[in-house]
Amino acid sequence: MKNTVIIRPLKKIDYETCWREMQNFTNTRTEETTDEIWLIEHPPVFTQGQNGKPEHLLNPGNIPVIKVDRGGQVTYHGPGQLVAYTLIDLKRKKFNIRQLVTLLEQSVIDVLSDYQIQAEARRDAPGIYVDQAKICSIGLRIRRGCSYHGLAFNIAMDLEPFSRINPCGYAKLKMTQLSDLSHTAEFKEVIPKLTHYLSKNLGYNTGIQK
Repeated sequence: MKNTVIIRPLKKIDYETCWREMQNFTNTRTEETTDEIWLIEHPPVFTQGQNGKPEHLLNPGNIPVIKVDRGGQVTYHGPGQLVAYTLIDLKRKKFNIRQLVTLLEQSVIDVLSDYQIQAEARRDAPGIYVDQAKICSIGLRIRRGCSYHGLAFNIAMDLEPFSRINPCGYAKLKMTQLSDLSHTAEFKEVIPKLTHYLSKNLGYNTGIQK
């Protein structure tokens, strides 16, 4: 089980339902439970991390705000953003949280490299950046030695809602997306690329599509 991951195909689902499913999966898993990666696309929603400061919500308007149990501040999820939730037994993989964040960041950097886009991670502000603009956010929760939540990769979306918040708690942080950097990129083709690099970098020899 250590080197096998179940990859759930893209699912369009509201945030709160998915969040409760992640919690339930983590609370009920055993030492024998296979790790999973869930690929998700959410309707528009702002999510506020457990230590999130309300002043970073500038003008949410009609987009709902949900306070959740991941780390970090406020971010936005919406159509055209590829979310990968990584439900991993860190004890079994012998990862600490910093290692997991680094591996998630590297996976997105590898995808962008396939499009000849140079990207980088920042230790002071987890996530992936292209020319100082953020293209991918990362937020995790560790419970019972296992991770849930994951990364949100901007592919081809409406970026306007990011202007209604201080993304990840940083005022005037510029956001970007793959479709603005590579006009040949398509949402559906990013999915197998991301799952390939996540599986490789996280040390899974076998990925089972379910």
